[in-house]
Amino acid sequence: MAASGDSTATAVARQLARAYPWPVSVGDDLRRSLAFLGSDADGETVVRAGYVAAVPISVSVLVASTLLAPASPVVTRLLLAVTAGLAATHAVHRLPVGTAALRRTRALGETADLVGRAALRMRLEPTPERAAAFATRTGDGPLSESLQSHVRRARGAPESALESFAEEWSPWFPALDRSVSLLLTSADAAEGERSRSLDRALEAVLDGTHDEMADFASTVRGPTTALYAFGVLLPLALVGVLPAARAAGLTLPTSAFVFVYNAFLPLVVVAASAWLLVRRPVALPPPRVGGDHPDVTAGPRRGLLAGLAGVGVGWVGGGAVATWASPVAAAGFGLGASLAAHYYPMARVRRRVRDVESRLDDALYLVGRRVDDGTAVETAVEDAAEDIDGATGEMLSDAAGVRRRLRVGVREAFLGEYGALAGVPSPRTRGAAALLAAAASEGRPAGGAVVATADHLRELRRVEREARRQLSSVTGTLANTAAFFAPLVAGATVAMAARMAETDLSLSGEATALPTATLGVSVGAYALCLAGLLTVLSTGLDRGLDRTLVGYRVGLALLAATGAYLAAFAGASLLF
Repeated sequence: MAASGDSTATAVARQLARAYPWPVSVGDDLRRSLAFLGSDADGETVVRAGYVAAVPISVSVLVASTLLAPASPVVTRLLLAVTAGLAATHAVHRLPVGTAALRRTRALGETADLVGRAALRMRLEPTPERAAAFATRTGDGPLSESLQSHVRRARGAPESALESFAEEWSPWFPALDRSVSLLLTSADAAEGERSRSLDRALEAVLDGTHDEMADFASTVRGPTTALYAFGVLLPLALVGVLPAARAAGLTLPTSAFVFVYNAFLPLVVVAASAWLLVRRPVALPPPRVGGDHPDVTAGPRRGLLAGLAGVGVGWVGGGAVATWASPVAAAGFGLGASLAAHYYPMARVRRRVRDVESRLDDALYLVGRRVDDGTAVETAVEDAAEDIDGATGEMLSDAAGVRRRLRVGVREAFLGEYGALAGVPSPRTRGAAALLAAAASEGRPAGGAVVATADHLRELRRVEREARRQLSSVTGTLANTAAFFAPLVAGATVAMAARMAETDLSLSGEATALPTATLGVSVGAYALCLAGLLTVLSTGLDRGLDRTLVGYRVGLALLAATGAYLAAFAGASLLF
């Protein structure tokens, strides 16, 4: 349902919807979300599919609860089945809305860049239509695509593309409306006043981003603390009191324990994480790096081989710690190694992009000052390459070399097939290169626009750092809990519970607790689930749900969590 085209989700939804022929009502948010996602399924199909999905889910839960806990009351099993069915219906109905919210959040992270590109074009030529076209041409992503559609519809219409674009997106980002109004006002302003109006337009969108993130950071601490307490601390602490509970006459069936720790609690963490993620107002996403990038050549083979090696190491290493630990270690090391190895080349490209962007503002400032003094853009780029070190300077030097060898213009030197940015998927850097290409045509008058853009990039980086700093206490705690704290506590708790069970057995002559193997595997699986889920949440809050970044971080977290769990169990077994 969340993808365009005849996707599998759409086909399944249509099949389910056929079993519910009665009329249904559809909310505006669902219709709007499906339209934003470009889904082929309409709102009625999704609502009907949600109602029908409740039936197989309820039946499955009822059968499973009967097989796993036949002694439990029938009313309890029926209540559990009905609850599962209602939850399935709600999940189907809200999935498109949540998916659209996540994509919209990521798209809004590009607002400052898009407004900045439009503003720099307005400095060169105060024409809103051309500024909007330039902003779409030099960017990508949902926000640029949306503006491009408004540009097409605005041809021959009285309302400008920027106005209709701001009307569409301002409900989710109010600062955009004020920023666009200042952009349009600058078109009719005098030269000096135009520059001030454009500066205020950029300040408006940056201040809006800062305020939105500050409000979110202040409200997210309470829910994440609750998730930390009830999803990590309390469940793991209760494992240690199981032997004492059995000794006091309180029994917990093995099937119920496995269900709670390996089904119910992970679903609760998933629901809480989704609730938090869809409420983030703006995401500051990393550059998109896919498997089709020229520097990503290994394909799935790298991940497969690493996963097989991880399974082997985990099986042997886990067996050395405890006989029951082999499957847990094999799963954790295998999946973690596979994800980390598969996404490592993409992470390496992303680091390269980040290094190139790190001194982009300095490079534009130096080029702009030289152009303002009368130096040609081509010469200014060569001079700046000598003054800027690191990856940014190398990129400028590569562009200058391409221009000399191929005898092409500034645009081709940066953005052409063999340009310096051919393997750098950075909309921000490509937008800066497009500005330099425009400055090469405008000459000396464009120097001030390049300098102003450098100032804007510096402010944008400052706002991004501040936004991430405001969330760092939350995201850092989640990441450390996922990779280290939770598995350490889990391993030590299992060792303590196992020791207490052995003591009870020696005193009473009969087992009074869950078998250590069941306890270790079940709690270990929950610790690995937490490692993956909390890492996804931490990354999503920090940078948005970028597939390659999430996959790489989850792989590293699983490797660390598996090792920590085994080490904690082995160490605690020696102490207790």
